[in-house]
Amino acid sequence: MLELIDLKVSYGGVEALHGLSLTVREGELVTILGANGAGKSTTLMAISGLVRPKSGSIMFKNERLDSLRSHEVVQRGITQAPEGRRVFGPMTVEENLRLGAFTRRNGSDETLARVYRLFPRLDERRGQMAGTLSGGEQQMLAIGRAMMAEPTLLLLDEPSLGLAPLLVKSIFQAIRDINRTGVTVVLVEQNARAALRLADRGYVLDVGNLVLEDSAESLLSNPLVKDAYLGAR
Repeated sequence: MLELIDLKVSYGGVEALHGLSLTVREGELVTILGANGAGKSTTLMAISGLVRPKSGSIMFKNERLDSLRSHEVVQRGITQAPEGRRVFGPMTVEENLRLGAFTRRNGSDETLARVYRLFPRLDERRGQMAGTLSGGEQQMLAIGRAMMAEPTLLLLDEPSLGLAPLLVKSIFQAIRDINRTGVTVVLVEQNARAALRLADRGYVLDVGNLVLEDSAESLLSNPLVKDAYLGAR
């Protein structure tokens, strides 16, 4: 479904991705792991069209994405819930959600109802200003807004960041439910253990280089991954 081929991305004179290649199959949940600065968010932003690769290519359903603008990427069926949520605080929950459907001409009411079923707490707060929501509720809103475009590929950047353990469990269950409906998911997540328990496969990046790729089950038991990302538990 998605293929990155020898992708290089730079910020000014600093190269953030050094020839990254990876694939995501339709229906998979794939996680990308790595320390801060490894290039995880850059990878998602390149797929979304928010940064332009220096070289290499991004293929989605046999079409090149790397020359498209971000709204054109959304029109192809890819949406992203960004790190830090980035909801529109002075707007209501429902207004934020409806903004996620801006590329669609119809059907947003049905999708909105599905988002409210996925996140009942948003339904309860549909008229509340997004800036007054808790961190967990804002994360639900960011994911729900991304789902409003009815993506076939959903990109999630650090969805558990700063959340209490109980809310993390709720968010990850929602991600599992989304994937089970047939939406392919690429998950960037610092909570490596939780991400690997959720995922089918994983990639590990280190300062812009791919250093490991394997099934999630194998990565969970890999000594290098255990030492670097999973701690002693």
